[in-house]
Amino acid sequence: MPVAVEKQDMPANRRPQRSGDRETGRAVKSAIPPNGPLHQAMEGGSYGPLRGNDCERIHEGVLTLLETVGFANAIPSCIKVLTKAGAIHGDDGRIRFPRALVLDAIKRAARHFTLHGQDPRHDMVIQGKRVHYGTAGIAVHLVDLEKREYRESKLQDIYDAARIVDGLSNIHFFQRPMVARDIADPLDMDFNTLYACVMGTSKHVGTSFTVRENVKPALEMLYAIAGGEENFRARPFVSNSNSFVVPPMKFAEDACGVLEACVEGGIPILLLSTGQSGTTAPAAMAGAVAQAVAEVLTGLVYVNALKPGHPAIFGAWPFMSDLRTNTMAGGSAEQAVVTAACAQMAQFYDLPGGSAAGMTDSKLPDIQSGYEKGITNVMAGLSGLNLVYESAGMHASLLGFCLESLIIDNDMLGHCLRCARGIEVTDEALSIDTITDVCLKGPGHYLDNEQTLKSAQAERFYPAFGDRSSPKEWNEKGRPDILARAIDEKKRILAERFPRHVPKLVDDRLRARFGNLIHLPRASMGG
Repeated sequence: MPVAVEKQDMPANRRPQRSGDRETGRAVKSAIPPNGPLHQAMEGGSYGPLRGNDCERIHEGVLTLLETVGFANAIPSCIKVLTKAGAIHGDDGRIRFPRALVLDAIKRAARHFTLHGQDPRHDMVIQGKRVHYGTAGIAVHLVDLEKREYRESKLQDIYDAARIVDGLSNIHFFQRPMVARDIADPLDMDFNTLYACVMGTSKHVGTSFTVRENVKPALEMLYAIAGGEENFRARPFVSNSNSFVVPPMKFAEDACGVLEACVEGGIPILLLSTGQSGTTAPAAMAGAVAQAVAEVLTGLVYVNALKPGHPAIFGAWPFMSDLRTNTMAGGSAEQAVVTAACAQMAQFYDLPGGSAAGMTDSKLPDIQSGYEKGITNVMAGLSGLNLVYESAGMHASLLGFCLESLIIDNDMLGHCLRCARGIEVTDEALSIDTITDVCLKGPGHYLDNEQTLKSAQAERFYPAFGDRSSPKEWNEKGRPDILARAIDEKKRILAERFPRHVPKLVDDRLRARFGNLIHLPRASMGG
């Protein structure tokens, strides 16, 4: 039977606070900014599933695949630029890549560059093992948390997601997470998706295009917002998420045309390989990584043949499957491991890396969602992945997106960033003098110690929505529920936050220039 524990039998650090202790606690609280310290990108890299010479073995296998298997379905312009660079167009129609060509492209590729925001405060330096979390996806449903049901996602939902992310400090960039299902025409969809994103947040934006022709009007809009083409090229605040490959080892014809237009227009490229293990990629995780790396390096050769040194992100995104059903298992432990392995391969080449985590299979922000997102995102951070896409808001194996989850996941990502940061061991942090003073000269506790106040600001992450109150306090507050609080916070943000980083005069000119092509009414943007 459980044994009752009296207060005097409890360790001192577990006893309820005395009134003097509460005063000290209030002093510590007052030293902390209202939303806790701002947690920007952290340096990760303390975890890696690939050990010993694993990276070298994968690299050698990749070079063999590119030399002997190569790629099918290249469009004429792709064949022209790649063969001019040294690739071989075989009688079977496949393009193969000599080892020296691949190694030269890796050597010449852009590295240690910046992905810009419209606001320079949101610029992201992509180098080393610096970790940034953001959104992404092509969800076709919005999760209505209040009704606990799914409905088709709309253009307004994309804009609403962007303006929520705009104020969340642990989500560093915004890539379009949903499809505007209320727009049928591909040009209208591409243009309006980008418009909703860049009007909704001043953070870096990622987007995609259906066909090459849709890039031109988008560039015209971006150049206008930047104040001219030269300004945009100097600080491109939009990148192109480009699935130039159809796994296994085939070019995606329309996406290749988009890639060429974006490189010409000055847009950084996320080179995406998204094979699904067991269906379009090998079931063995090492094989899935090897194929993804081979596919992405093909894109790297392509981009650098078009324009040497053009900013490109090593986007190896192999998706894991539940092999019992061959359905996606984005929230699985295997997904966490393979994403971390892709981060290691990007670091092996010293290339800026981006991959996916946080792709819970759960349909709602519940316990399953929490542990799947937490495990996959923290391992991505610990691996030092530069850009963690899909990290917030996503549900149902990329089919659903939830605005309230953005708010909850922002807390979760703060914890992940804190884990990636690790512990700084300095003479001051080691605390030998502090321990000596407290034990030999002081009160026998650290509550009012100067170091405690400093640590409260410098070393701790404080969740905005996670509940750390006692059961008694929680009961007195009416037993608040995190989902209900997130719903309320979403409503508050959507009622109050209408970003104005793009001046109204510029928007007026865009609306005059593009007319009915812009579907988002001014009234839904705060007037």
